[in-house]
Amino acid sequence: MTRFLFASVAVVLVACSAEEAPAPVVPSEEATSPVVPTVEADDDGRPRVVFLGTSLTAGLGLASEEDSYVAQIAALADSAGTPVHAINAGVSGETSAGGLRRLDWVLREPLDVLVLELGANDGLRGHDPLTLEANLREIVERTRTRYPGTPVVIAGMQAPPNFGFMYTTRFAAVFPLVAEETSSALVPFLLDSVAGIPELNQADQIHPTVEGHGIMARNVWRVLSNIIDTLGAPGA
Repeated sequence: MTRFLFASVAVVLVACSAEEAPAPVVPSEEATSPVVPTVEADDDGRPRVVFLGTSLTAGLGLASEEDSYVAQIAALADSAGTPVHAINAGVSGETSAGGLRRLDWVLREPLDVLVLELGANDGLRGHDPLTLEANLREIVERTRTRYPGTPVVIAGMQAPPNFGFMYTTRFAAVFPLVAEETSSALVPFLLDSVAGIPELNQADQIHPTVEGHGIMARNVWRVLSNIIDTLGAPGA
C-alpha cells in the first residue's frame, strides 16, 4: 500500500502545471501553444511513432530532449534493428482535454503509431474519470479516422490518494478499459519502478532523471516493440 501511495502521488505531480500545484513543491511548468511535430520527409521506411503527452513525454527538467524516454526508445529501436522516427509531441501541463484540442495539429503530419500519455493532470485536478475516458477514446477514434488502422499504445496512470479510494480506483480503471474497447495496447503504469524512488527522480523528487527516463523507455518498449515488429522492417 505504501508503494502504491508514493507511486500515485509521483505520477500525478510529475506532469502538473505550476498553477495547479503548491509552489514550494512543483517547479514552474506552463502549458505551451499547440505543437505540430515534424520531421524531414524520408523514404527509408522507418515507422513514424508520435508520442502525445505531458511533461513526462516532453522531458521537463532534463538537460536535453535526447535524454527523454522518447529519444531513449528510438535508441532501443535502433539497437533492436527496427529503427523508428520517434516524434515528441509532449507539452508540459497538458490534460486529456488539452491533448484532444491540439490533436488536429498533431495529425497534420502522418504517423504509423500513436503513443498516448495523457491523464496525470486530470487525476491531479480531480477531473471526472468519465470525461477522461471520453477524451482518450475520442483521441483514438479521431486518429484512426484520419489514419485508418493506426496502432495505439495507451500509457496507464494513477490518481493521488487524497481523492479517496473510489475515485482512484475509477481513475486507474479508465486506461485498461479504453485500451480494451479501442483495441489499443496498454502500458499498465508508465512510471513503474520509477515513481517514489529518490535516486531515479530529479531534485524536486517529481520529475524523473535520465536514468528514470531510461526505465520509462523500457516500460514502453516492451509493449511498443511488438507493434513495430508487426509493421515490418524497413524495406520489407
